[in-house]
Amino acid sequence: MSEQPPTRRSVLRAVGGLSAALAVGGAGVVASASSASAADDGFGLRIVDRNESDPRMWYYRFATDAIGWNPGVNVLLPDGYHTSGRTYPVLYLFHGGGTDQDFITFDRLGIRAWTEGKPIIVVMPDGGHAGWYSNAVTSNVGRRDWETFHIDQLLRWVEANFRAYADYDGRAVSGFSMGGFGALKYAAKYYGHFASVSSHSGPASMRRDGGLVTHWANATSAALDLGGGTVYGVPWDEARVNADNPVQRIESYRNKRIFLVAGTSPDPINWFDTANETQVLAGQREFRGLLGNAGIPHEWYEEPGGHFVREHLFRRDLDGIIGRLRPA
Repeated sequence: MSEQPPTRRSVLRAVGGLSAALAVGGAGVVASASSASAADDGFGLRIVDRNESDPRMWYYRFATDAIGWNPGVNVLLPDGYHTSGRTYPVLYLFHGGGTDQDFITFDRLGIRAWTEGKPIIVVMPDGGHAGWYSNAVTSNVGRRDWETFHIDQLLRWVEANFRAYADYDGRAVSGFSMGGFGALKYAAKYYGHFASVSSHSGPASMRRDGGLVTHWANATSAALDLGGGTVYGVPWDEARVNADNPVQRIESYRNKRIFLVAGTSPDPINWFDTANETQVLAGQREFRGLLGNAGIPHEWYEEPGGHFVREHLFRRDLDGIIGRLRPA
């Protein structure tokens, strides 16, 4: 069990008149000198914007050589964090793809209410509109190395600046859609980092149906993030696909808590909903079959509907994550 990170100042001084929108970084307000700052620069990250005025939701934006623009992160603290002196488990929670998805996505969905009274820190970073939680093979707009940002920089920064456990049994990873894929990928590729992994409507098989998920990752990243570049390259970087493909990494999920959600009846009129959740469902079933054949326990749910976050299952997942990780 690794040594716990040093604690930082945790006394919060209220800054009057700031709205909740600013607390999640909506207007890019820099915290004033009268506000106690929990975080410092480090690990390749330089804070260029911050807001620590809300008792629970603290916002930061970074300059980093890993990303060609300044990504943001929301850090949701548990009730009583500033006075408890306790060290907490951490959930890294990843948003899905699309131009309307970013580090504020789960705050819009209600993450503050879902975690009320629960002893866990939730870290919600940017992952790009179509970053696929990967380092791009090719980019025409500068570096888009999301894997480096999340694993090599952000995780270490969180553990140095917050009272967060810095070991396997203190970390979980979860996400929706593209973020669910990212969670599955990181949990396998960085086996010793996360004791619990959850995928809410996230794809788990990259090569089935002619590699539809990989083609989709390349097409969306080219259109939305990379100026015609691609996450996996054309032709594919086969070694990278093999390393990232959950169904090819089954043994890397052993001794982890695994939670999977997929919809069974996407909207037939909405091609996006149908294409996404049909592939998610098929890929998760393939993944579950391989886990079962390997004797690896996992919890799974198939429910009516398509490609969206199911709040009741997210809440159930959250309780399971807290039950698996080290207690605060």
